[in-house]
Amino acid sequence: MERRSTPYALLGPGLFWLAVFFAIPLFFMAIVSLESGSLDEGFALTWEFQNYSDALSNFDAQFIRSFVYAGIATVLCFLIAYPLAYAIAFRGGKYKNALLLAVIAPFFTTYLIRTIAWQTILGDGSPAVDVLQFIGVIADDGRVLDTAGSVIAGLTYNFLPFMILPIYASLESIDKRLIEASKDLYANSRTSFLKITLPLSAPGVIAGTLLTFIPAVGDYINAEFLGGPGQAMIGNVIQSQYLVIKDYPVAAALSFVLMAVILVMVLLYIKFAGSESLMGDEEGTKP
Repeated sequence: MERRSTPYALLGPGLFWLAVFFAIPLFFMAIVSLESGSLDEGFALTWEFQNYSDALSNFDAQFIRSFVYAGIATVLCFLIAYPLAYAIAFRGGKYKNALLLAVIAPFFTTYLIRTIAWQTILGDGSPAVDVLQFIGVIADDGRVLDTAGSVIAGLTYNFLPFMILPIYASLESIDKRLIEASKDLYANSRTSFLKITLPLSAPGVIAGTLLTFIPAVGDYINAEFLGGPGQAMIGNVIQSQYLVIKDYPVAAALSFVLMAVILVMVLLYIKFAGSESLMGDEEGTKP
């Protein structure tokens, strides 16, 4: 009996934490999303489902922009992270720990400070902008800050470690004997990578994609500091509705719509990627 209750006892603290700090606040936010009224007159629960339709119709541009920016940033993170993680895992040698430390070093500085630093890097007259103007990437009177490119660059930089670390963990766990065996069977390096390394690293790729894309969609710091009014994301709208306009029902409805859309996209992504890739195919990794 005691042995049977042990797993539930171990789950208890985590379930309590989720209930108190996630489920209960989520329930009250759901109630708020169905209220109507104003801050002066007060809000009342009137089952105002129109808040959800208004959230989609009034802020559709910001929704689309958020998913486009987050999608582009996720792809860029993958293109940068995979070669870097591969180099650390297979070529890092004695410098592996130092390289991993360099990857997580940005976390030693707060997210806000890192983003503000990019304001200086991409600001008008900065060395980076001067170089881009010199090589013709942007016009002589062009600018980088307050554009879609600056927001995407900020998202890519800030969330890059979330892509590198899961991919590195998957690559590091691959049994190197499998790669050696493929070469013994006359597979060249390209075929060995496509048939062995890439499929076995799929759990890290999927985890990294989710860890990068999900927070990037809801992010508002990068658009706030690196973009202009035309680059506002849905996170900026929610922040404004809560803290500036103080229309709590619309802000809560926007939050739920965002969560629902992300959940659907994640489920579709896992469905097409395969649950085996997400969890890892343990039998496939055995020599």
